[in-house]
Amino acid sequence: MKTWVIKIGGAVLNTADAAKALFDVLVSQQQANFVIVHGGGALVDAWLMDAGFASAKHQGLRISPKEQMPYIVGALAGCANKQLMSQAIASGHKPVGMSLYEAGVVVKQKLKALGQVGQCCDSIDCILPSLIEQGRLPLVSSIGFDEEGLWYNVNADEAAAAIAKELDAELIFMTDVEAVLDANKQPLHQLNTQQIDALILQGVIQGGMEVKVKTSLLAAQHLRRGVYISSWLKPENLVALLQGEHVGTKITP
Repeated sequence: MKTWVIKIGGAVLNTADAAKALFDVLVSQQQANFVIVHGGGALVDAWLMDAGFASAKHQGLRISPKEQMPYIVGALAGCANKQLMSQAIASGHKPVGMSLYEAGVVVKQKLKALGQVGQCCDSIDCILPSLIEQGRLPLVSSIGFDEEGLWYNVNADEAAAAIAKELDAELIFMTDVEAVLDANKQPLHQLNTQQIDALILQGVIQGGMEVKVKTSLLAAQHLRRGVYISSWLKPENLVALLQGEHVGTKITP
């Protein structure tokens, strides 16, 4: 049975019943296994603001000083993860919340200038296959650990790509836009390396979407197959993708 890694953005938590609608669709799809990887940027922003911290980003990545990490970890691995668990349970799933370490991914520091921002670098024994075999739904936050036990904030798109590689799974990035858009705000159905480079150079793809597209391309190259960018606002798109239809944007290696 094919496994699909689905990355959902934290913004899904800010839209009433959006996560529940997505989980309702998943519970009806018995022909595939699923792993959910999630972010939670808006929640992190709110928690940091309440604690009196300013948020800053560099090329779409959140700068994560050590003193902010308890709030970032609490928001992502705690509140966001358990909110999604609640919605999954209500839809009839048996979810298990975890960090990247339990999912078999070890991280390391990305750049000293970014603080505790991590990048996926190695694999360890992964409990995901046994959980899937037991009929559980893994919900993986983008908090990771290195071999010394230090915690890191990992870009959730990169985290999803690493887990898809670990499981040799199909990969879908579900965001709040239905597809990558061109300069005229029209959806692009397929993108390759040359097209992505050109659109980034032109400033059409930038910020968080630039990180997402670059990560999608790297994942497609590692997996040697296309990966998909679609919208959680239309959970029925997921059914179409599972049935082999072309929705959203397909990033090809």
